[in-house]
Amino acid sequence: MKYLQSKLLILVGLLLGLSEVHAQQLPSSSKRTHQDVPFVQEYSIKYYSDEQSADLEKVFADRNGTVQILGSKGLFRTHAGAFLYPGSFTPDKTYLAMKDKNVSSIATVEDQFVYLDDKAVFSNAWAGTLYLKHELPGAKHFAHGEDFTFLVSNGSSIHLVNQEGILYKGKISGSPVIGISYDMATGRYLLLAENKVMAFSADSKKLQTLTEGSGFTSFVVREGKNKLAVATTDGYFEWDLFADKKVGAKNNALPLPSLTSLTEINGLLWFGSERGAFMQKEDGGFNYYFGERWLPGDKVFHISQKNEDEVLILTDKGLGKLVFMSQTLAEKASFYSKQVRDRHIRHGFNATLVQMEKGNVNSGRIKDSDNDGLWTSMYLGGEAFRYAATGSADALQNVKESLDAMERLYTINDIEGFPARSFSRSGFKDQLGGSVHWQDASDPEWVWKATTSSDEVIGHVFVFGVIAELVDNEALRQQAIGLLDQLMTHIVENDWYLIDFDGKHTTWGRWNPEYVNGFPTMVGDRKLNSSNIVAMLQTAYHFTGKEIFKKEAYKLMDKHGYLENLMRPMEGIGKAKEGSDDWAAMLSESWNHSDDEMYFLGYWGLYRYAFTDELKEKYKETILDHWEAERPEKDGLWNIFGALVDRENFDLEEAVWYLQEYPLDMISWDVKNSHRKDIELLEANFRNQATKEVLPPDELKLRRHNGNRFDLDGGNKGMEEYSAGDIWLLPYWMGRYLGVISDPASK
Repeated sequence: MKYLQSKLLILVGLLLGLSEVHAQQLPSSSKRTHQDVPFVQEYSIKYYSDEQSADLEKVFADRNGTVQILGSKGLFRTHAGAFLYPGSFTPDKTYLAMKDKNVSSIATVEDQFVYLDDKAVFSNAWAGTLYLKHELPGAKHFAHGEDFTFLVSNGSSIHLVNQEGILYKGKISGSPVIGISYDMATGRYLLLAENKVMAFSADSKKLQTLTEGSGFTSFVVREGKNKLAVATTDGYFEWDLFADKKVGAKNNALPLPSLTSLTEINGLLWFGSERGAFMQKEDGGFNYYFGERWLPGDKVFHISQKNEDEVLILTDKGLGKLVFMSQTLAEKASFYSKQVRDRHIRHGFNATLVQMEKGNVNSGRIKDSDNDGLWTSMYLGGEAFRYAATGSADALQNVKESLDAMERLYTINDIEGFPARSFSRSGFKDQLGGSVHWQDASDPEWVWKATTSSDEVIGHVFVFGVIAELVDNEALRQQAIGLLDQLMTHIVENDWYLIDFDGKHTTWGRWNPEYVNGFPTMVGDRKLNSSNIVAMLQTAYHFTGKEIFKKEAYKLMDKHGYLENLMRPMEGIGKAKEGSDDWAAMLSESWNHSDDEMYFLGYWGLYRYAFTDELKEKYKETILDHWEAERPEKDGLWNIFGALVDRENFDLEEAVWYLQEYPLDMISWDVKNSHRKDIELLEANFRNQATKEVLPPDELKLRRHNGNRFDLDGGNKGMEEYSAGDIWLLPYWMGRYLGVISDPASK
């Protein structure tokens, strides 16, 4: 759910009805640590309809957990269905006699199914004794009052019925009735028409109009609040059922004001709309469920509750069952770890599943990437942190396998110290990504990808340092240090360039002073490349002890101004001035989030392996300056890196929020938020920050840490599944290692 820790714990009690609410407790020391107590994790199980089950209307579940869906072609049940594995609808043939019933509406009474057809209100519960004839042709709406008394309507008439027979018959003038409810506090049936709300007293048999308007679509009695909430095509308003007057102004600052349905579940309002469903939180904000991450279709017809921890949302293309479970971050990490190992390991690389058939995780293939080395470095770093924090033998084996893949990037080509972007078996160049860059290896069975970039390099150096420092396995340490030495020797000996198979430097593998200082000071690459190369040289010196790395780092800092470059405040980064060359202009068109990723990965070596305490303090200053600029994005990894340099002043709650809010479903479903009326949009700006407050990860498209978290729309139609290895497991296990996230608490 979309809460910080305290709000999540409130929701555990309110939404799930759990008996205990655990508050976040900080340790007695001054260092801040999130106590990993259970929080509410939500996910969706989807059931898709077909032509046979067209024109869906309502969905309910009974006390046994059975789900029934009413459509124009009868009653249906859900078939199969599990998280990531959608189910379907099937005609409900449970009761033989039901096939002859022309059911027009369905409801639950005492958690049992009750039906309305053209003859009666009836049920198969209570030994089948409930059968109340209503004598109202075309009956479409009904509601239960007290003592099994029901008000039935066909839109223009109402009949009140119970076991004694028909107690009342009356006419409705004006627009037809589109809904009926019952208010136990006042003992009145409430009727909704498109242009008015009416009340009918079962005692006095009188019908009165409470309020008039237009565009009314649905309503719900707010139990215990003496209020009626009325949905319209432009927001909703509330009505005081005791004073019979409107409460406040109509609220249309909603994700989508054009409402199709409205209900209340455990004191919280749930809205259906033309574009998804949303729940109003205690703080007045909304949880928004839109797109196939949550729902089969966009238009919502009906919402109801199933058990204490499930919500049923019926759409034009099927049913979405939202499940709210209690879990710890450690349990979420275990789930993600299995996801990675099951579907996202390619030759030891951490990779993306692509070419899927609309979210079918068994239909895709594992794709090579220009950034195989980078994404694997981030996953590998997470597993190294996991091993350091837990001593897990499984984590150690994962480190070994992925480090072997990283090493082969260096050995599959003949260039000393040059890492390939990726490698693959030969014969498929036309199907591999970026096919023009693939080169034949000496072994004809294999090809390797050239043009390696600086973002791969900083990822390599980051993880080699992490392994060398934290993994107490000497063979793996020496393997990492050896690769680090080879890489940095290549860069130093080639005048601060990555030299490719053709003897030329790659497009992005350039740290040479002439190149770096050729940029105006406001172009981010001047600061970035300076920061990265100093971090890389410090890391290499720290673990190899070779003076050349230290000597060259100081030369870059003192003679070529790299220390000044890397210390330049982030507020000075912006568009290149008019008259700058095309390359500088292109690199400074807008804020580059891939640069953020490179900066922060480099900060591990920049700060951790600083040559002196004086430099360390300077690095701390520039890291915190960058972190401050990134705070609005609430990226979990950047906030955990903030803890690396300042344990007392980093956004712990926001880091936990990110980890808790990330969807279990890592599929690239399309999302859209730009239409929402409940968010504050900003004017176009250099950072491409679209909204004042960033939306939760589970309402946004899936993206890695190098993506803009303020992008409101996007996705890839469910054709890809991202790996949690770099997106989630790295910040979580880094947080565990740094001690800002605790071991899981006992339940």
